Amino acid sequence: MEKHHYQRPLRVGSAGGLGSPNAIAAAFTLGSAYVLTGSVNQCTIESELGSFGKKLLMQAKNSDVAMAPAADMFELGAGVQVLTRGTMFAPRARKLRMLFLRYSNWQAIPKKEQIKIERDILRESFAQAWASTKAWWLKRDKNEVLRAKKDPKHRMALVFRAYLGQASHWAIKNDPQRRADYQIWCGPAMGAFNHWVKDSFLEPLENRTVVQIAKNLMEGAAVLQRAQQLRSLGVDVPNQAFNFRPRKLI
Repeated sequence: MEKHHYQRPLRVGSAGGLGSPNAIAAAFTLGSAYVLTGSVNQCTIESELGSFGKKLLMQAKNSDVAMAPAADMFELGAGVQVLTRGTMFAPRARKLRMLFLRYSNWQAIPKKEQIKIERDILRESFAQAWASTKAWWLKRDKNEVLRAKKDPKHRMALVFRAYLGQASHWAIKNDPQRRADYQIWCGPAMGAFNHWVKDSFLEPLENRTVVQIAKNLMEGAAVLQRAQQLRSLGVDVPNQAFNFRPRKLI
């Protein structure tokens, strides 16, 4: 602001870990100009996630999440937070990352490990996986294929990345053959949300619309902040005032 002399103040918001009115209220208390929800929107009727994936999200608890390698930054070691309930994606993705770090190429991996990867994760031979991966990259960036020909470790990385990249699409397409490999991006906020909406009108999937979730989170945060302000002024506010329950808002 001081350097560029903007006419209007810059607005800084909060995102991540926001799945209950308490979290939203805390974000505004810390000075956020706005909030952005993430995980909770994936279990709405508007979400393109498959029905099975939505059911898994609706059962999620705070502890049902873990870090897994990100497909687009696999070699760099960047991670993404995913759901662990009902899917083996996280440990399988971490397994691929470990093998990539430990071995210089696919042939260097012990035969026993190769068999497990081809049977349980790739569901095809490494050669077949590379053929489809190569065809995909030839349509998008031939330089990746040229590099893979010279660098077997990069070839291995591309095949492993193909699994990571497809895993989210399997969840969206509701592929019944790949349920154990669904990659569903999710944080602990999903568990907090499920706990908050339990036994309320927002518990069933058919009522979980983006609008109703947003309105209830914001309304709840406003109620909590108002109750806390009154208590700070010395008003004897009952604890029940801090327990905002979801309701259908227009």
